[in-house]
Amino acid sequence: MTPLLQGIRVVDLTTVIMGPFATAQLGVLGADVIKVESAAGDNVRHIAPMKSPAMGAGYLNSNRGKRSVVLDLKSEEGRGALLKILETADVFVTNMRRQALDRLGLDRKTLCAAFPKLIHCCAVGFGRGGPYENDAAYDDVVQALSGFASVNADAEGAPRFVPQIIVDKLSGLFIVEGVLSALVHRERTGKAVSFELPMMETASYFLMTEHLQGQTHQPPIGPPGYARLMNPYRRPYRTADGFVAVLPYADKHWPKMLKLIGREEVMQEDWFQTTTERSKRVRDLYQMVDEAMPSKTTSEWLVLFRAADIPCGEVNTMESLLEDPQIVESGVMQRHDHPTEGPLQFMRHPADFDLPRTPETHAPTLGEHTREVLRETGMTDEDIAVLVKNGNALQA
Repeated sequence: MTPLLQGIRVVDLTTVIMGPFATAQLGVLGADVIKVESAAGDNVRHIAPMKSPAMGAGYLNSNRGKRSVVLDLKSEEGRGALLKILETADVFVTNMRRQALDRLGLDRKTLCAAFPKLIHCCAVGFGRGGPYENDAAYDDVVQALSGFASVNADAEGAPRFVPQIIVDKLSGLFIVEGVLSALVHRERTGKAVSFELPMMETASYFLMTEHLQGQTHQPPIGPPGYARLMNPYRRPYRTADGFVAVLPYADKHWPKMLKLIGREEVMQEDWFQTTTERSKRVRDLYQMVDEAMPSKTTSEWLVLFRAADIPCGEVNTMESLLEDPQIVESGVMQRHDHPTEGPLQFMRHPADFDLPRTPETHAPTLGEHTREVLRETGMTDEDIAVLVKNGNALQA
């Protein structure tokens, strides 16, 4: 953890991955993140594998460094306790649906009027004004709607989901971008802002940056889809004993690659002489590479590619990734002892700031910090005891 956001308090009323992933990044940057949960806890707490109830591995990875407070927001007392916490906060992040926020009085109009210095971020499935505005959304649905599944089609053209919760995570990063920008704006002007971050629009923006292609011009000068990326020969290449990734990309790479695969004659072709013309024949070039790769082993090719300074790498599995020397020796894989779950390993935030880094704290048990956080708002132990006794709060 780095101290960049030290002194910034974030109230995290989110579940699953998009919101928790975003607020975890803010926590790694030094913010005090208070995770507000129901008595049932975040859904991801209950997804196996796990050693202890409500401490699933996915939860442990997306909620490190936070403090857990359990409140019943359907009760007046629970909402009142949340408002006390918000009085002390700089940022409020939620992925509750708009209708639920309206019912609870946690919508941006109400909260921003009550707390003019509070940055209000609502992560939603779809932006305002479209026919899906009030629909529920999860990663799979948005992968389908945004085009992710279609560009990841199999050899027969059937769409496939990317085997990651990729829309949740990239939307989470855009939440972080928005929060950090809003904090800078508040620092400069003294005024807070609110914003919504819609998943579908975010995923579409992310995808179409390179894939809009000929549709960029109006009228269009070609179809959407970046030809190099849609090329069926853009893939890990099968070698004599495995697979290798290699990307001759710059002008200097292709002559070296053609020599290595025994296709020097291609360098004499007129279309090979310029980047623009060569880009039109990228399928042919990638096919030549694909056909040559089985003639040598992966390690033999890697020696040749690295000597020629052509970007390359072997294909890791998720298991071998954990043993990759770059991961091991760079220190990105961290270990710590969790008070209830024992020894754990995790990937630390990759940014390497020129600042002291302190160990990340553990993902909290359900309601672990309820009493601690409520005391910080000025509530007495007696007040907190009444909340707990009436079922409006939970202390682990």
